Amino acid sequence: MTSVSLVLLLLLCSYHSFVARAGNEQSYKVLDLNPSRAVCSEPNATIPSSSDGTSSVTLSHRYGPCSPADPNSGEKRSTDEELLRRDQLRADYIRRKFSGSNGTAAGEDGQSSKVSVPTTLGSSLDTLEYVISVGLGSPALTQRVVIDTGSDVSWVQCEPCPAPSPCHAHAGALFDPAASSTYAAFNCSAAECAQLGDSGEANGCDAKSRCQYIVKYGDGSNTTGTYSSDVLTLSGSDVVRGFQFGCSHAELGAGMDDKTDGLIGLGGDAQSLVSQTAARYGKSFSYCLPATPASSGFLTLGAPASGGGGGASRFATTPMLRSKKVPTYYFAALEDIAVGGKKLGLSPSVFAAGSLVDSGTVITRLPPAAYAALSSAFRAGMTRYARAEPLGILDTCFNFTGLDKVSIPTVALVFAGGAVVDLDAHGIVSGGCLAFAPTRDDKAFGTIGNVQQRTFEVLYDVGGGVFGFRAGAC
Repeated sequence: MTSVSLVLLLLLCSYHSFVARAGNEQSYKVLDLNPSRAVCSEPNATIPSSSDGTSSVTLSHRYGPCSPADPNSGEKRSTDEELLRRDQLRADYIRRKFSGSNGTAAGEDGQSSKVSVPTTLGSSLDTLEYVISVGLGSPALTQRVVIDTGSDVSWVQCEPCPAPSPCHAHAGALFDPAASSTYAAFNCSAAECAQLGDSGEANGCDAKSRCQYIVKYGDGSNTTGTYSSDVLTLSGSDVVRGFQFGCSHAELGAGMDDKTDGLIGLGGDAQSLVSQTAARYGKSFSYCLPATPASSGFLTLGAPASGGGGGASRFATTPMLRSKKVPTYYFAALEDIAVGGKKLGLSPSVFAAGSLVDSGTVITRLPPAAYAALSSAFRAGMTRYARAEPLGILDTCFNFTGLDKVSIPTVALVFAGGAVVDLDAHGIVSGGCLAFAPTRDDKAFGTIGNVQQRTFEVLYDVGGGVFGFRAGAC
């Protein structure tokens, strides 16, 4: 992927050489194997106030006790094996978008082909683990939506949503366009509708010449309806007027079973919330994913101001890389990994294809050479624990039976420009296994998954071309 491989040229750029630490500076960390999961606990840090040109909302794990989507949704979460299987489907889908091999997205040669995507709408969305509540329409109706940095078009389910493709179950009422005084459907001749055609998400016109959109998540699975605009209420008086979204009237596929209402796209293309609010929030956003489902984090539109507290100076920063062919995604340049406080000494060329930073991918993928070195070094620091059978795509696993807490080697990601991201203990081990996996081959780009991002405020300064990491933010 030539556009992302330009990483080597960007290594000469000057950025903050800063360590973002999620724990102490020792070579080992203590991992609590039995954190409280039944009751929503207070976050370690407060949600940033909506000030200085920013707007923040609470973010929760989709299946945890803090989730606004369904108080009982914790009982419905997929098994670890099933979640990892779906996570691999998502990773393969994104990879094919860039390779142009068997894909609908244009490859590096600019040619269009056919993408093989996850099997059902439910499967492809089940890796999206974090949900926020927003208001839509006038008067505002609360909508509980998952967030995704790998999507651009936002959508919610709307009335009517008839058989034979009914909408999935809801915790609250469906959004009714007729009940909102500020709702408007785009005409087929509108520029916003033509923009959908550029990204392959246009679906023609209906009998009233209203623009129809379609977002495909699987073979024959999709959400489709009318491309529209309305008022989006984020928090308090923070509103986005003329917010463009898909008003879904049909779903084909398994759908989601946790009573969420739709999706907010945070990708880099024109339809995303980030691009739509660029004039107001500077095309920047950040989020903090909690360590466990029993706590909450936040999503913030806009970049934090410089200075103390949660200001920009508190972030470890590294260049952001983009692909012109597939502008949705955001990449960083990983250079090395440190285990137990010691760098592995990997060559930057190992990571030449770049590393996707994604909120919707669960497990971090590394080039095989990097993963082999990490796994070996981590095992060397875990000799006190017996090995266990692999769990899906995870093959560095340990038997923690009967233990409440374990001591694990620290793991830190070293990015271009000197940023060192010292992972939280919950970002190193998941389900008794090292929460990393190898990519399909050495030339494939890696992915920084959401497990590794836990407890950090991850700043996407899209306009400035910078990633930031602030430890202990939630």
